[in-house]
Amino acid sequence: MKFLNLIISVFCLSLIFSSSLVLAQQSYARKATTNCSNTDNSTTVLGYTCNGVSKSCQSYLTFRALSPYNAVKSISSLLNAEPSQVAQINSVSENTTFDSNKEVIVPVGCSCSGPYYQSNASYVVQSDDTYFVIANNTYQGLSTCQALQNENGNLTKYIYSGTNITVPLRCACPTENQTNDGIKYLLSYLITWGDTVSLISARFGADTGTTFEANGLSEQDTNIYPFTTLLVPLQEPPSSNQTLTPPPPPPSPPPPPSSSTSGSKGNSKKTWIYVVVGVVGGIVVCVVGVVIFLVFFRRKSARRSKTDPVSSSQSFEALEKSPKVGENSSVFLESLSSIALSIKTYSFEELQLATDNFSPKCWIKGSVYCGTFNGDFAAIKKMNGDVSEEIRLLNKINHMNLIRLSGVCFHDGHWYLVYEYAANGPLSDWIYKNRSDDKFLSWTQRIQIALDAATGLNYLHSYTSPPQVHKNISSSNVLLDSDFRAKITNLGLARSAEAQEGEFALTRHIVGTKGYMAPEYLENGLVSTKIDVYAFGVLLLEILSGKEATTLCGNSMHISETLLGGGNEENEKLKDLIDPSLENNYPPELAVFMVRLVESCLSKDPTPRPIMDEVVQSLSRALTTSLNWEMSNMSGDQSYS
Repeated sequence: MKFLNLIISVFCLSLIFSSSLVLAQQSYARKATTNCSNTDNSTTVLGYTCNGVSKSCQSYLTFRALSPYNAVKSISSLLNAEPSQVAQINSVSENTTFDSNKEVIVPVGCSCSGPYYQSNASYVVQSDDTYFVIANNTYQGLSTCQALQNENGNLTKYIYSGTNITVPLRCACPTENQTNDGIKYLLSYLITWGDTVSLISARFGADTGTTFEANGLSEQDTNIYPFTTLLVPLQEPPSSNQTLTPPPPPPSPPPPPSSSTSGSKGNSKKTWIYVVVGVVGGIVVCVVGVVIFLVFFRRKSARRSKTDPVSSSQSFEALEKSPKVGENSSVFLESLSSIALSIKTYSFEELQLATDNFSPKCWIKGSVYCGTFNGDFAAIKKMNGDVSEEIRLLNKINHMNLIRLSGVCFHDGHWYLVYEYAANGPLSDWIYKNRSDDKFLSWTQRIQIALDAATGLNYLHSYTSPPQVHKNISSSNVLLDSDFRAKITNLGLARSAEAQEGEFALTRHIVGTKGYMAPEYLENGLVSTKIDVYAFGVLLLEILSGKEATTLCGNSMHISETLLGGGNEENEKLKDLIDPSLENNYPPELAVFMVRLVESCLSKDPTPRPIMDEVVQSLSRALTTSLNWEMSNMSGDQSYS
């Protein structure tokens, strides 16, 4: 009898355990979404299991606004949602265009399709799409490449432009256990960097423990990854005040005052009178100011001439051309202080001490030496000519992916610029075929370096005022620090992009590095931020292939035609294109994505080239996928294929 009771107890426990599994919610997909060949039913890569109380329900998605899907109508069309509902829940009008990266709530109807919940959207395949790109780039992780393949009955990796496919979006309905706990809705939240289960739960007013349970996670198992979805159980619909707003862009310069063409003749005469009076008054003020300045300056110069050999004022630009100005000249210091308030002025003796009197053992390359100041390394570059613009620019920018200028020195007619030290030198030393055998970059390191360089360029294009065009992006002008993080250097050719819309849109002075210059710049002297995008495309191609641009094609204008055929031709050339030193140790689907990103950057027409912000977004996703793939390989999981 005791044995029978034991069997019954075990049977009952198994029923309870089985029931809890059915009534429990979904398991978190983790890194499985990066392996497009993995359709293991034990994961949720094909969709959330249809195990809820209802076969259909109201559910919600989050989506981050990115061009061209950055408006209520375009997002609604992409996700097959009602524009009026999207507008209402986000407290905006149907004609609203969101700021880039603005988090948007999207209501969708979720229902069972076979064994999985999903909300179906329709998508027309573009020329550079793969299932992986559609799932992780276009839909940001709201679908998976496995689900797309399964839904469209296509087990091949490659699809063709113009094909209309069904996109199963990840959604779910509450289970019986969740319904008993008062849960009415499930939100499919797109995870991004810095997110944690507790932070996400707190934002949407959900219990953290309930969110853990809904995703099959424990409090000790908190690893979540960007571009995957987390189910957030809600008792009430989400609201717009729970979404995150991206930081505002840097303020743009005020527009010039507009002139009025209306008004009476009397008002026009009065206006001219005011103008004349203003001009005359301005001239008088200027004359008085000049007189006062000259009197003051002469007195000051007389006092200074007793101790200073320089007795006349010289402009910043004139100083760099005058061999008579010493590094300790007060005129030099005064002129420099107006533009270089945050950098140090070194004496030439300090530089000599730091470099052992510019010893050959401290020589790096060209006119660059390694120096040591208080135990810290620095790069010291001797320069001639006009360096004022580079100093002005480097003094006002501060970004980890742009080389930092820490000090200057003027001696014997030469400028010496002191930069932060990049221990691993230029990127070109690490990717070209003539590199030494001990210099090797893994696939993930290459993606990180590409993202760093893109982020630095994006800062110049979007977050400096006015925006700047680098004009000389190349593998030699990307330096690697001790952690192999990339920093853009050599901003001597940088130019304001603000003036590109008018009379300064063209230049006859074509400068740059062979192989990296965009066609419109070479042929017509047209300067815009898109020439940096083109140069970055060449750089990215070199990072992937391990070859110099000139070796690849001989002429940068024909890179995309020569290497990137498109469709099957591109896929056939993939193995020949990727650096053989990687020994096929990279995710092929992601490699295709990267090659197509190169192709978009190398468009002959600058208009369709992406802006650097879009490139950064694509590379950010690529890095996340690469890291997940790398971790999967290290942990002995099935490799990405």
